[in-house]
Amino acid sequence: MIRAALLATASLMIASPALAERHYIIAGDVIPDAATGSIGKSIITVVDGRITAIEKMSAQPREEIRGDIVIDLSTKTIVPGLIDLHVHLTGDPGGDYRDEAVDPDEWGVVMGVKNAALTVKAGFTTVREAGSAQYTAFALRRGTTEGKIEGPRIVAAGPALSIVGGHGDVSGFREDVLIALDTGYTCTGAVECAEKVRKASKMGADVIKITATGGVLSQQGRGLEAHFTSPEMIAIADTAHSLGLKVMAHAHGARGMEAAAAAGIDTIEHATFADEAALKVMKAKGTVLVPTLMALEGVRERLGRGIYTPTVEVKAKQAIETAGRQVTRAKALGVTVAFGTDAGVFDHGKNAGEFALMVKAGLTNQEALASATTVAAKTLGMENEIGRIAVGYSADMIAVDANPLTDIRTLEKVNWVMVRGRIVK
Repeated sequence: MIRAALLATASLMIASPALAERHYIIAGDVIPDAATGSIGKSIITVVDGRITAIEKMSAQPREEIRGDIVIDLSTKTIVPGLIDLHVHLTGDPGGDYRDEAVDPDEWGVVMGVKNAALTVKAGFTTVREAGSAQYTAFALRRGTTEGKIEGPRIVAAGPALSIVGGHGDVSGFREDVLIALDTGYTCTGAVECAEKVRKASKMGADVIKITATGGVLSQQGRGLEAHFTSPEMIAIADTAHSLGLKVMAHAHGARGMEAAAAAGIDTIEHATFADEAALKVMKAKGTVLVPTLMALEGVRERLGRGIYTPTVEVKAKQAIETAGRQVTRAKALGVTVAFGTDAGVFDHGKNAGEFALMVKAGLTNQEALASATTVAAKTLGMENEIGRIAVGYSADMIAVDANPLTDIRTLEKVNWVMVRGRIVK
């Protein structure tokens, strides 16, 4: 009798699962995406992390929603969660380059937990981690996915591929230290570069990051032009695409940008010295520009303070002189511009400062907002999951005081954040 009763109870529990958690968000205004614009007062229903309904709201909330979890944002504007395509969560700006030889990789996870929280509280519900030690960003990715730490959805590259002795390779130390610090991701020749892409894929990379040109903050003083050869970059792009991965290329110099775009690289990061020839190739190939204008603001703040070596100071001043021109030129030629900041070169949590810089460089408010929502989502290949407030999409939303299509700087002060249906506290 007792055994039968227990079995009956167990079968009833299996047949009657717990009711899904349901949130009703009462919004003073909703902008489902930049192209749609404002739709006015609405109720957004979220069930188990997904948006299940968006309804125009009458003066009073419906009676039937009063017994559920109701979030009153009736004085706020609800916007899709923002996307930053270029961050470095595992570090802070202004550190000594020699820290690389002192701090263990595990310290990067500690820094990443701090910075992931700052980033999501600033309204960025998805980020692309653009280069880190082998497992640090992957650990953060799992932590935010499982809700064990507070932070955005993370698309992670892991270590960047670079040429031997180039930007991304460890430099500035004696030879025995260099050997100990080697990332294992330098390559020479098409075959070896293809092998390193496969290695990155095997180790868990969501995207392949390469350093296609010299860099502003690396210790080499040999300029900012092309590093990889065209056959090497073609091998990287073709191998990554065969594995279902996209490739992002750090690139400052125009000829390096042009070669990367011609090789089939998916996004060009920074593009500081972009010229018409390079941008025309990007347009023809459908390559996306991620300008990271905030990075140079972070560098500007630290010039002349003994933070950077003399080698870095020279390159930094050259880059700052051209800030924003790549966006102006890209728009004129019809190149797609997507949002990315290089957070970590400036203080995490200030990512939204990029919007005003993009508008100053020539984008409209609508284009700037789209760059961090629908355009960024498409760049990630996640346009059916994030970047919009729409039925079936992940419940990634933020609340701000005003309509960003008329006041883009309202995005710099986010009042409320939901990521994957979880409210950020």
